[in-house]
Amino acid sequence: MGTEGENVRVIAGRYRLEERIGRGGMGLVWRAADQLLGRQVAVKELVLDPSLSAEEARLQRERTLREARAVAQLRHPHIIVVHDVVEDDERPYIVMELIDGGSLAERIAGRGPVDAREAARIGIDLLGALRRAHGAGVLHRDLKPANVLMEAGTDRVVLTDFGIAQVAGATTLTESGSFVGSPEYTAPERMSGERTGPESDLWSLGALLCAVLSGESPFRRDSLGGILHAVVVDEIRPPVQAQPILPVVRGLLERDPERRLDAAEAERLLREFLDTGRTPRAPVAYTPTQRDVPRRAVPPPEVPEAPTPPAALASRSSRHSARGVLIAAALVAAMAGAGVSAAALLMREGGNGSRTPASSGPSSPSASPSRPSAPGATVTVTRPPTTVPASATSRTVPSGYRLTHDPDRFSLAVPDGFTRSPQGERIFYMSPGETFRIGIKMSDPEPGGPLAVMRRSDADGPANNPGYHDGRVTETSHNGNPAALWEFTWNGFTAAEGPRHTYDLCWEEGDRMYDVWVSAPVGKEQESKEYFDVAVGTFVPG
Repeated sequence: MGTEGENVRVIAGRYRLEERIGRGGMGLVWRAADQLLGRQVAVKELVLDPSLSAEEARLQRERTLREARAVAQLRHPHIIVVHDVVEDDERPYIVMELIDGGSLAERIAGRGPVDAREAARIGIDLLGALRRAHGAGVLHRDLKPANVLMEAGTDRVVLTDFGIAQVAGATTLTESGSFVGSPEYTAPERMSGERTGPESDLWSLGALLCAVLSGESPFRRDSLGGILHAVVVDEIRPPVQAQPILPVVRGLLERDPERRLDAAEAERLLREFLDTGRTPRAPVAYTPTQRDVPRRAVPPPEVPEAPTPPAALASRSSRHSARGVLIAAALVAAMAGAGVSAAALLMREGGNGSRTPASSGPSSPSASPSRPSAPGATVTVTRPPTTVPASATSRTVPSGYRLTHDPDRFSLAVPDGFTRSPQGERIFYMSPGETFRIGIKMSDPEPGGPLAVMRRSDADGPANNPGYHDGRVTETSHNGNPAALWEFTWNGFTAAEGPRHTYDLCWEEGDRMYDVWVSAPVGKEQESKEYFDVAVGTFVPG
C-alpha cells in the first residue's frame, strides 16, 4: 500500500514520489527516489478517470502494462530505460530512468527552432531508436517533440512515452474504436484505419523534423478537421528551413507508405549531410532490365482504354488524395466535438491549384536551353495522341498507366492523367500542375554516340540549367544498344516550386538517337524514378 507523508507518497514500499515533472500518454510523471537502491528515477502513474467503468479501467491498466513490456525489452542509448513495473492500490506505475532535461517540445518553445545540422543529429538518433524498436516488433505510434527528451549537459536524445505503443500480435486500443495519437504527427494510413507498420513512425519523424526546424508541424491548422485534411489531402509544403535536408523530409512525408523513405536510407542521407554539409540526394541508378518495371504491373488489357481527359487526377498520388478527402471527412464526422462538418471539409478540396503556364523540361542533348512560356502564353497541342491496346507491343503496361501511340511515331506508357504537350523538337507528357514531366526527343546520331552527347550536356549544364549541380553521366546500355544515363539537379522553374531532379537516358537504336527523361521536384525522386523506368522500359520507336 502507498504511504502518505506531508508532501510525498511512497508506493510499493520503495519509491518516494517527490515532484510532478510532466504528463504523458494518459499518465502523470513524477521525479522519485528509489529508497532501496538510493537513486533518482522517474515514475509514471496511470491517472484513472473516475467515470470509467470497471472494464474501461481495466483496459487502461492493460495499456500501461503493455507500454512497460514493450519498452522493457528494448536496449538502446536513445530509448528510455524501464527499471520496474509495480502496482499500488490497484493502480500501475512504471519506473524509468530519470532524464534531467526537458522535452524537445519545451526546448523549441524556450529556445526556438534548431538548425539543419542539429535536426539531422536528432533525426539520426531517433532513427536508431526506431530501428531498434521496429526490429523488436514494437511500433511507437506517437512520435512527436513532446515525447522526445533532451538530456541536460549532454543533449542526448531519448525517445520516451511508448504509451500507445503497439506490440506485434497485441490488441490495440484503436481496435476498440478509439483513435489514439497526435493528429499533426499521425501518418495518413493510420488516419484511414489501415493496418500500419514501421513506415507510420517514419512519417511522424518527417513531421517532427519539420517542427524542430521551423517551430511547428507542417500540418498544424486551426481545427481538427483542418489538420486531418492537411494530413491526407492538402499539398505538403515542408518549411524553407528544411531545404538542407529536403530529400529526407520529403521522402519521409510520402503519403504512400510503399514509397516512403526507409529508416536505413534516411539515416544514410542525414549522415551524408553531416559529413559533407551538402544537401543529400538518393541516387537511384537506372538498370536496364525488366526488374525495373514496378511490381504493380498487371497483364495487358484485352481492349483499348479510353484516353484520360486532362482534368483527370494524375498517378497514384492523386488517387490517394481523392481517397483522402473521403477519409478525412469520415474521421471528422466520427469525432464528435471537432466543430467541423464533413461537408465543410469536402468543400476545402481544391488540389494543388493552378501553376504558371507550361514550361519546357530540362535541357536535353543537342537541344537549346528551354525557357518558361511567357505569362498568358498558350501551348498548342497538335494531333492528340490515341490510346491503343497494350497488346500492340510486347511491353507490360503497369496498373495506373496507359499505352500511348504518339503522332510522332513512337509509343510508351504514361501515367493516367498525363497530357501531351509538344514543344519544338521535344514532346512532353505532363502531370496536372506540371509537377512531373516526361520528355522525349528523337534525332540523328551524333559523333561519339550517347556517352559523348551526355557528357557535352553535363559540361553545358550550368549554362543551360540555373543552379546546376550534382551532375553525373554513366555509361550503360539499353535493349543491347549503347546508352548513357545523365542525372542532375538544378534550381527549377520557380522559387516557389524549388529545385528539380532529372533522370535522362540517351541511346542509339537503328539509325536514330533517342532521348527520354523525367523531371520532378527534389524529394519526389522515387515516384519520378518509377515514371522514368516505365517510360524507358515501354518506349517503342516507329
